[in-house]
Amino acid sequence: MSLAIIKNLIQSSIEVKQNLLTDDLLLKQLEVVVEVVTNAFKNGNAVYFAGNGGSAADAQHLAAEFSGRFYKDRKALPSDALHCNSSYLTAVANDYSYDVIYARLLEGLAKPGDVLIGISTSGNSANIVKAFEMAKTIGVITIGFTGAKGGQMKDLGDYLINVPSNTTPRIQESHILVGHIICELVEENIFGK
Repeated sequence: MSLAIIKNLIQSSIEVKQNLLTDDLLLKQLEVVVEVVTNAFKNGNAVYFAGNGGSAADAQHLAAEFSGRFYKDRKALPSDALHCNSSYLTAVANDYSYDVIYARLLEGLAKPGDVLIGISTSGNSANIVKAFEMAKTIGVITIGFTGAKGGQMKDLGDYLINVPSNTTPRIQESHILVGHIICELVEENIFGK
């Protein structure tokens, strides 16, 4: 019984990725996002990531691919996950609201031409929605990683990568795939193969 369940879970992950592979609009959007992030770095701007729970872990992971390295030993790129300062996070959540933790940090750090990649499987995470709203006032480019429906981030973001699934684990698995594709291609665009 458990072997069949394991196979079904693997198959469902493969099916979501097959759907990604055949979604020409999503693939074109991904191609555009690679150029947007490449140009931001080339222009001296930063790329910030925001997420909650597993998506926060993904945000930290992907930011590290830019600020650390992906394949190449090369210059660090200015990138960070916005949840990594626990003193800031707990103070703002306590003194104001958890909903504004990312918006306030963007207000203090971000400048026009920076990029914010918000990761939310539902597309409705209040703190990321508010961060997207703040980003608009600053001139920060917003990219949403969501599930199939896109949620509120669908209409708020400049770009949307909405994974064709409504199942949180399958969406998160594809967010890492898409994130790794962006990291690899941006690194090649800036530093060569």
